[in-house]
Amino acid sequence: MSETDTARSVTGEDEVVDLCRELIRIDTSNYGDHSGPGERKAAEYVAEKLAEVGLEPRIFESHPGRASTVARIEGEDPSRPALLIHGHTDVVPANADDWTHHPFSGEIADGCVWGRGAVDMKDMDAMTLAVVRDRMRSGRKPPRDIVLAFLADEEAGGTYGAKHLVHKHPELFEGVTEAIGEVGGFSFTVNEKLRLYLVETAEKGMHWMRLTVDGTAGHGSMTNDDNAITELCEAVARLGRHKWPVRVTKTVRAFLDELSDALGTELDPENMDETLAKLGGIARMIGTTLRNSAAPTMLGAGYKVNVIPGQATAHVDGRFLPGYEEEFLADLDRILGPRVRREDVHADKALETDFDGRLVDAMQSALRAEDPIARAVPYMLSGGTDAKSFDDLGIRCFGFAPLKLPPELDFAGMFHGVDERVPVDGLKFGVRVLDRFLDAS
Repeated sequence: MSETDTARSVTGEDEVVDLCRELIRIDTSNYGDHSGPGERKAAEYVAEKLAEVGLEPRIFESHPGRASTVARIEGEDPSRPALLIHGHTDVVPANADDWTHHPFSGEIADGCVWGRGAVDMKDMDAMTLAVVRDRMRSGRKPPRDIVLAFLADEEAGGTYGAKHLVHKHPELFEGVTEAIGEVGGFSFTVNEKLRLYLVETAEKGMHWMRLTVDGTAGHGSMTNDDNAITELCEAVARLGRHKWPVRVTKTVRAFLDELSDALGTELDPENMDETLAKLGGIARMIGTTLRNSAAPTMLGAGYKVNVIPGQATAHVDGRFLPGYEEEFLADLDRILGPRVRREDVHADKALETDFDGRLVDAMQSALRAEDPIARAVPYMLSGGTDAKSFDDLGIRCFGFAPLKLPPELDFAGMFHGVDERVPVDGLKFGVRVLDRFLDAS
């Protein structure tokens, strides 16, 4: 057998695990300050893998080291609207001392690939590369054009990745009307006859903000009724303990309707505590999509123990439901009070689309072909993705990175968590599903 024949005989399932491991070994930690070491290296790696099979990838560097890779695959019918498959190559930092296996080793243990990015989201990057390389080697064109985007900076809001491309190079996405990306398509086993696959059709908006209180500076031994730290801490405590009201959005209601039908039991959207109790392992993920939220994450003030500072600051991760941004901001100001000055560090929209159409049908059929007890259902993501940027171009976005997971795996806890890992079998399952999905989409 010739070297060329050997290359052609390699399938996507054969190489997806190695692709995932190699991506994990490229440290693409995003600290939000351009100090991360590896986004350019990851972009070059992806470009090399795409070029090997005849594509013409382009690397776009928005800032030294902050690089994204984009390529386009010609479909059988170029007149049809194109599909975007996007993934980010950056990851949140990891402390190796906390991990069972080094977070940038890509080690295989207990049937899983371990490492930072294993589920967020170098697994999907690897599955996409594996499927595309397989199809290019075998000469199988997709039904329509596909744009591939492997992006920098998602973990810090996408300014140097998706946002840069959308605002500076929108021509790359000419003709694209739909997209798939991260945090969707993963399984939740209900029982031996039913496995749900949650497809993201909505995500919360964000207000990452800095809170500031000005007070009167002075000596730490003196009485001071205008202490900035005291005022700020009281406001932050009120915010951190606030019980935000339940708001059942269109997507959450659709999820409950689908789940009620699947389980054959009533899930009451007006009694969410009781409803969440019936959801088992996915309750935590769904519960965060019922309310606006504002989590205090950082505090800063002072420079010496015996000096009362004139200013204190805090940072808050605020998230709002689709359609509830104004309510969120009004509640926020009421809770904080007039002494607290707030400013956005990063803000972005909420998204929501319907769970219907040919693309959704393609997801469902591809999942069922590989898992007969699969049922796709819509859900809302409590976080945010690069879909927010692509929505600016009128692209309808879904989260669909298919993974069949063992019931005992705490998938939600893997995101930004310690000992992040993805099952080897899950990666191979994802390759098969994505390949079928492309044919049906």
